[in-house]
Amino acid sequence: MMNKKSVKDVDVKGKKVLVRCDFNVPMKDGAITDENRINGALPTIKYLLDNGAKVTLCSHMGKPHSIFSDEVKLNKKDKKKVEAGETTKEAIIEKAKKDEPKKLTLAPVAKRLNELLGGKVAFASDVVGADAKAKRDALKNGEAVLLENLRFHWEEEGKEENFCKALAYDAEIFVNDAFGTAHRSHASTAAIVEYGIVKTAVCGFLIEKELEVMAATLENPPRPFVAILGGAKVADKLNVISNLLDKCDTLIIGGGMAYTFLKAKGYEVGQSLLDEEKIQYCKDMMEKAAKAGKELLLPIDTVVTTHFPEPIDGAIETEIVPSDKIPADKMGMDIGEKTRKLYADKVKSAKAVIWNGPMGVFENPTLAKGTIAVAQALADVYGKCTTIIGGGDSAAAVQQLGFADKVTHISTGGGASLELFEGKVLPGIACLNDK
Repeated sequence: MMNKKSVKDVDVKGKKVLVRCDFNVPMKDGAITDENRINGALPTIKYLLDNGAKVTLCSHMGKPHSIFSDEVKLNKKDKKKVEAGETTKEAIIEKAKKDEPKKLTLAPVAKRLNELLGGKVAFASDVVGADAKAKRDALKNGEAVLLENLRFHWEEEGKEENFCKALAYDAEIFVNDAFGTAHRSHASTAAIVEYGIVKTAVCGFLIEKELEVMAATLENPPRPFVAILGGAKVADKLNVISNLLDKCDTLIIGGGMAYTFLKAKGYEVGQSLLDEEKIQYCKDMMEKAAKAGKELLLPIDTVVTTHFPEPIDGAIETEIVPSDKIPADKMGMDIGEKTRKLYADKVKSAKAVIWNGPMGVFENPTLAKGTIAVAQALADVYGKCTTIIGGGDSAAAVQQLGFADKVTHISTGGGASLELFEGKVLPGIACLNDK
């Protein structure tokens, strides 16, 4: 999966190029609250414009209804509400058509891109309609147009072939630079290439970096190689745990999923998060690690509370107990002090570390100490060790805590990096031309 052509491997001058970006940015009252994803896309867009391409940009935003399609489809939540008699299909559709063009439009993104790129970016008010066609036809070399939200059509996620043809339109080159959706096979992420509509397909600089750093480390890691997994549920990371045990020398477990492992060791975990159905799986993984001579580390002490903080960042009473002595009326919320030192020491002896998932309820200052300790340990080895943050909550934690410039790479895709950790093929990358 590594050896894919990038935009630099093809001649783009005068060519019509369709670029899949990830502009799914957080918005509040029509204003963009975090520009990270826009800034991440700029190097590829600038390169294409500077080299005289005619650029069509496309992205999704949020999870809208298919208000541009002939049929507006209901999601699972809608269907439940209709079945329960809380509302009607017509009312849901009417509300979607009224609210979503304002709430989930990419117009603010186009406006910001235009400011950042010297007025070279137009905006089309549709995806495959008259406005998109007219604006794409009018493009001169070194100009771009951003199409409206792809998911206003159900055909985007449904990979409907005629929609793929209309989206590709007259594109001669497809560039995928949206790692966050690379694990999806949608019209704009893979299907336009899979159907053979656009033959030349390459990655942008964002995906190229994900492949160079993250995929390369997973395929051929410097050793010792330490993987750190946190987050709430074992179920979300089943295949990740198994695949990483094949690749790493040490697997460190923290977060809510640690309690199912502790239970599998025969410890009582009180009121802590527990996945009863996965206890046997955790036993199997500990056995797999032992047989392969791999180290699987679990918390040796735990920060416990009597209840979940309410609000999430509110003051809360805590105590630290050994992990095999969690009281029946308490719940584990973070790794304890001894565990923080144990995990930090492991990081300091590593040559490569990947981390996905916080060590505790990091949104609460009192319960963020374990996550901060891991982030600090990664920052301390910066420059001496390859350190990779696998998107999602751990990326948010590292950015919030101010360590973003002290790690080798922060992935732009939570779900996509997890699937890469699982050893899965990502359709949005598999479809690109090999070098």
